[in-house]
Amino acid sequence: MDQTAFMIGFTVMSLASLAIYAKGGKSPPSRHHTLLHAAVPFMAASAYLAMAFGIGTLVKVDGSATYFARYIDWSVTTPILLSSLVLLAFHERGKTGEVGGYLTSIIVLDVLMIATGLIASLAEVPLVKWVWYLWSCAAFAGVLYLLWGPLRTMAAERGGALGDAYGKNVTFLTVVWFLYPIVFLVGPEGLKIISDPASVWAILVMDIVAKVAYAFYAASNLDKALHQHGSDGGYRA
Repeated sequence: MDQTAFMIGFTVMSLASLAIYAKGGKSPPSRHHTLLHAAVPFMAASAYLAMAFGIGTLVKVDGSATYFARYIDWSVTTPILLSSLVLLAFHERGKTGEVGGYLTSIIVLDVLMIATGLIASLAEVPLVKWVWYLWSCAAFAGVLYLLWGPLRTMAAERGGALGDAYGKNVTFLTVVWFLYPIVFLVGPEGLKIISDPASVWAILVMDIVAKVAYAFYAASNLDKALHQHGSDGGYRA
């Protein structure tokens, strides 16, 4: 375990949660995005604190470690990030049942992706490990389909500014999220090409980018889009 990396993660995520809330919009229609993105690093900080104390860490026979706190974190924070994108795609204009349907579908696929990734990490038989890894990737493909297919189409229908904001945000998040299965593949939970400390630091950097840098980037894109959308006769608080 690399306690230095975990404590850095805890510190950065804790401060970032406060900064995201302090800087974010406090009135509709951006308020719920601020609350969602501020909650993400706060949950991540909890996971990093747990890992720093070795809570929920399983060291297997081959010496590799499975960090349960990390998977619990992802199972909560990634649905929140996806929810923000779904809400942006609908821009508070979809019917309750339709919004709920997309939210349920994408969150189920996302949590399935995390859960099957955990099973792949725990599996000791290579064939079993890679079957579950591929099944996790299949769930990830389902998430990407919803993000880049129907949700992207709906975002575009809300207007050019909102469609562009959604496109920028989903592109950023997709690029970062693609790195996670790659690190799993080459890391100690997979092919063992890189060491456990190296994978810990890699995931720390990716977490900061996906949960902190993305929050500010997404908020900036949303604010610009709402300003333009409002000036064109769209939503007004």
